Amino acid sequence: MIIEETYEEIKSKYGQKFYTVAIDNFVAGIYFMAVKLSSGYCGLANTNLGPSDSCSQNRKNGFGIFTPGHFERHTIAELFDHTDNSGFIKTVQLAAMNAISAELMAESQYKIIENLDPIELIDLQSGKQICLIGAFLSYMKKISASNSKLSILELNKNAVPDEYLQYLVADQLVEKAITQSDIVIITGASLANDTIDELLAKIPKDKQVVLVGPTSSLLPDVLFQHGVNIIGGTRILDAKMALQLIAEGAAGFHLFNNCAIKTCIVNES
Repeated sequence: MIIEETYEEIKSKYGQKFYTVAIDNFVAGIYFMAVKLSSGYCGLANTNLGPSDSCSQNRKNGFGIFTPGHFERHTIAELFDHTDNSGFIKTVQLAAMNAISAELMAESQYKIIENLDPIELIDLQSGKQICLIGAFLSYMKKISASNSKLSILELNKNAVPDEYLQYLVADQLVEKAITQSDIVIITGASLANDTIDELLAKIPKDKQVVLVGPTSSLLPDVLFQHGVNIIGGTRILDAKMALQLIAEGAAGFHLFNNCAIKTCIVNES
């Protein structure tokens, strides 16, 4: 599993700090959850709640030491040792992994291009077939307006605006759409909803694979090993403002307009 492998990589590289760095602040917004660590670094993850996060289930089980109001001052090690398997806690853990990844990448030799969206590294005028997995509106607009041929894979049909429904692929044609594409773009929500492994396993080795969105800001080693060529992530410039905006329902574009920049992490192997 990619998330589990990445967790082990992060834990190994972070060393003793894994047991001393603590949660300084945490917020859960409509679209994102954000964790700010005592190291000063901040990470995001798409809010992803499942059946185990219902009110009736929470009343029964709660979140133990991570019940709301008690997140601060617990260490990263305590967060990952927590046995709760709810989507809520898993998303908090993913946001924390992104926060640690931001620190590790700041000290690394990865090829990182700042203030650039991955779509700008793709030649949209080449007439290639591009498969977009996830309803990423800005990409729908740019690809459909270019010479490239767009196909959209999205389980929630209501997430695709009417003007782009013509590009939506029927369920029985999903694998065909993936294998016949030249470029496959996957939104970072796939990390939060645990579909990333299944998706990458379906993509032939000769395709260009792009993973994009704030949730994608993980240490890239494992993702690169599984065929990802470019990771479009997010670097938080002002953690205090980011947490405030997310608590007030911010989506990605609110962050980029105020307290974050886009990054491209390129696989050079």
